[in-house]
Amino acid sequence: MHNPLEKDDWQEKLAEKIKELKACQEEKNLNSCHPCDKFFECEIRRKYVKAVYESMNKGSSGGFEF
Repeated sequence: MHNPLEKDDWQEKLAEKIKELKACQEEKNLNSCHPCDKFFECEIRRKYVKAVYESMNKGSSGGFEF
C-alpha cells in the first residue's frame, strides 16, 4: 500500500527541477522567469514545466485537463 505522505518519483523529480529553476532565478537576481530575456528558449524552465505536467499526471499518456 502506498503512503500518500511519501514523495513519489514524480514529486522528487519536480522538487529537483524547482531547485534548479530557483537557483537560476537567484543567479540572475529575479523573482520569476517572466522578466528573463530567455523566457521562451530556456531549457531549465522547459524541464520544470515538463516536470510539473508529469507530476500532475504521474506519467500517464493522454491529455491533461485544467
